[in-house]
Amino acid sequence: MAASENQVDVILDYHARTKHHLHRFAASLGYLDWATQPDPFRTFDGAQSIDLPLSAARLASARYDELFSSSNRPASPVDRDSVGALFELALGLSAWKQYEKTRWALRCNPSSGNLHPTEGYAILPDVEGLDAGVYHYVSRDHRLEGRCMPLREGAECLTRLLPGVLLVGLSSIHWREAWKYGERAFRYCQHDIGHAIATVRYAAAALGWKAKLLDVSDTVIAEVLGIGREEDFSGIDEADREHPDALLIVGPEATAEIDVARLRELLKSGAWVGQPNVLSPDHTRWPVIDLAAQATWRSDDGLSTDASSARASKFVSPTSYPNHSTPSAHSLAASLIQQRRSAVALDDSTSISAPTFYGMLDRLLPRSNAAPWDVLPWPPHLHCGIFVHRVDGLSPGLYLFVRNPDSQQKVKAALNPGFLFERPEGCPDNLPLLRLAEGDFRQKSQVVSCQQKIAGAGAFSLGMIAEFSDSLRSIGAWWYRRLFWEAGVLGQVLYLEAEAAGVRGTGIGCYFDDAFHGILGLRDYQLQSLYHFTIGGPVEDARLITLPAYAHLKTRSR
Repeated sequence: MAASENQVDVILDYHARTKHHLHRFAASLGYLDWATQPDPFRTFDGAQSIDLPLSAARLASARYDELFSSSNRPASPVDRDSVGALFELALGLSAWKQYEKTRWALRCNPSSGNLHPTEGYAILPDVEGLDAGVYHYVSRDHRLEGRCMPLREGAECLTRLLPGVLLVGLSSIHWREAWKYGERAFRYCQHDIGHAIATVRYAAAALGWKAKLLDVSDTVIAEVLGIGREEDFSGIDEADREHPDALLIVGPEATAEIDVARLRELLKSGAWVGQPNVLSPDHTRWPVIDLAAQATWRSDDGLSTDASSARASKFVSPTSYPNHSTPSAHSLAASLIQQRRSAVALDDSTSISAPTFYGMLDRLLPRSNAAPWDVLPWPPHLHCGIFVHRVDGLSPGLYLFVRNPDSQQKVKAALNPGFLFERPEGCPDNLPLLRLAEGDFRQKSQVVSCQQKIAGAGAFSLGMIAEFSDSLRSIGAWWYRRLFWEAGVLGQVLYLEAEAAGVRGTGIGCYFDDAFHGILGLRDYQLQSLYHFTIGGPVEDARLITLPAYAHLKTRSR
């Protein structure tokens, strides 16, 4: 059915309003109000706490290059140890950083500004070591908080609904990002959901499992995670509340099928416990974020109909990944996932080889039944405009990477017709890479990324270009969030590929939208850039001390 024009217009207005421009930035406070800094960890007072084992290190046989083949990993049983490993690798802490007397946590799921608006939940059947129920995950303590624990009959029913699988829920607290970034924060929250979707899929692959994003409404997610319960959140400021985002089915035989109606009925009648903590004593109001959240809310009405447009364009993707001989390709998956960091500076000298570069791009092409792209139930809607700076064997310049062959002509037609549109010599036949222009684009890439040197100091940087206005009008305003989720998954792939290649990457949410569009020759809203990224040789900040992720849990079993 046709998308609601009013809702689409609201989100198009939001997107235009929150663009950064060369002469002005999107609205924010312009400073950090430390008195209202949100607590980065949500907890539920009164909920039963269940410690999870720090069991990711036990996945000693799971190599990074094995994550991309469903046949290479024997499936771990679904039990307390594997649930612990899943959350440790997907949403757990990866380290603490300290500068003088200030200390902050890093997590396996990256976040804009390390602000972490994403909250994680588990809906479990009865498994060895854990009772059936709905749990909230506290990354700081690597523990679950029991929010809804059905009685015997309900637990048996939940176990029948989820035979050998579990559900992972994701929500966002928009205020955590808005505290620093103001009106543009809604965009960043969606990036972070995409990052988390990818980290869940990678963690599942390390366990020999699959993961699928369920096609359900926000109404359903709010109900089954308990975050829409007014009686629990009544004393909490609206800004501290959670917005439902994603529900994934995870396990050895995960499919996109589940009796959602029965799950709703079962959990609606369950006994819920726990009161959420207050995150800030006061808040700055950003009404436009609330408008964007309302416009993109996905209701139960027309759920299956409006989703059909998102799935309409199918194409035959490659069936397997070629072998990439990167320095860390055979590293343990858990180690590589947990060592991921966002580079704070790049050395302006490190290069990578053309085969390494091509290998990274190849990972951005979806494969059926291969992590992480099989988690998303839609074909690619995002493509890449790439600034190549230092790739040995490839001339510097501006390049185009179209991830969906069905979109090739549409994307090319939207760009400057004076571009070269030529295949680079030596580029693998399966990679849809085109050279648009040769030359030194380091300064231009730095300028469009809010003058940040890091964008021009790496081996390459890129902007992720979404099929935008037409897809929103044909599918619905809720699709706006999914486009950013796809961008976040792209970013997570690049993060891990950089680590595997012995370099480092970082996502760039601050960029001058229309300045980048101008370089490509884009003239309207048919294509829009949603996220930028850069990869190169990292420069470490010697002032910072790195501390182990869970050293504060000295008595916890690993």
